[in-house]
Amino acid sequence: MKQFGGRIAVITGGGTGMGRELAKQLASEGCHVAMCDVSPEHMEETREACLKLAPSGTRVSTHECDVSEEPQVLAFRDAVKRSHATECIHLLFNNAGIGAGGSLFTDDREEWDKTFAVCWGGVYYCTRAFLPLLVASPAGHIVNTSSVNGFWASLGPNMPHTAYSAAKFAVKGFSEALITDLRVNAPHVKISVVMPGHVGTSIVSNTGVVLGRPSPKEMTSEDLQRVRERFARQGVPVAGASDDQLRQGMEMMAVAFEKMAPLSAAGAATQILDGVRAGRWRILVGEDAVVIDELVREAPEEAYEAGFAAKLRQRGLFGGLFGALAPGAGES
Repeated sequence: MKQFGGRIAVITGGGTGMGRELAKQLASEGCHVAMCDVSPEHMEETREACLKLAPSGTRVSTHECDVSEEPQVLAFRDAVKRSHATECIHLLFNNAGIGAGGSLFTDDREEWDKTFAVCWGGVYYCTRAFLPLLVASPAGHIVNTSSVNGFWASLGPNMPHTAYSAAKFAVKGFSEALITDLRVNAPHVKISVVMPGHVGTSIVSNTGVVLGRPSPKEMTSEDLQRVRERFARQGVPVAGASDDQLRQGMEMMAVAFEKMAPLSAAGAATQILDGVRAGRWRILVGEDAVVIDELVREAPEEAYEAGFAAKLRQRGLFGGLFGALAPGAGES
């Protein structure tokens, strides 16, 4: 699929981050866009930005949907068919994601399950729901967003990252398995798995909203004590910080994750679309993703040892990939 003009693209998580930038770049080429998100406000901002860039006649529709709930996904599919008066689509970007449930021991099961359900269940439900519409098109392409945490289940030696990593490994495996399944049953539909490194998005703050967490300003002393305990386990020195300093630090970390990233969401979207045009099934996004992939493949049994972090620092990664959250830790 070399050109996107006149096609119909479905994008999950289109309200912010890479989803918003994918929508903008596709719309600018005359691709009709149907996006979903849990935030109508963010989607409307994306829609307005798309229409400013799009040629006349380009359709951009928004649909509120939690992709971790299959009935909502099915309703989203039916709404897309009505809004675009179509029985087929050409592109499906399974992009929605949140990041929580780091530890199986110390984090709430509810957050663990929700993270896994959004990051993996959303990909599965949307692929199931939209597959007949992709098959009905002359040419289709599924683009599943995994992560560097889909081949390296870590944020550093002291920060568990189990729910997100397990989900992203599942997305990667599912996508690779679909290469053969599609070749046998629908050879005109292609698949790509996207594995970004540190991209500048609002995933840190968005995760809190999806999970119903209080903002740092709204946190009680009890909430902040749990934060202190989590930071202590990760080796982050916060014992001497006041509650207000801790709140300010958390807000700064969320902003820094987005603003200090080595690659912007717009840059990531460009790399993804270039990969789709080139027909690549495996799309590494960002130089940090390339380096981590190389080092994990080089010595897989060393990937979770402390020395691996030193290798990343030697390649200049810990300042960007991990520095926004804590020394020796980060988010993908």
